[in-house]
Amino acid sequence: MIKVQVKAQKNKKGVEKKGEEYIIWTTQAPQKGKANADVIRQLAKVLQIPPSTLEIVRGHTSSIKYIKKSS
Repeated sequence: MIKVQVKAQKNKKGVEKKGEEYIIWTTQAPQKGKANADVIRQLAKVLQIPPSTLEIVRGHTSSIKYIKKSS
């Protein structure tokens, strides 16, 4: 399980690893799953895996999310 802290900012996008946790900045609005989709895309790119192998299992509407990696 991967713990992610999401920070929605209008002008910054990126990923930072802090210990066992990732901090992800997104420019997407937290509406209709847009920010969650961007978080999945960015994390997958950093982990060099397909986005389809990642799933948010807890924290869909929270800034703290737990993401499961499947095979």
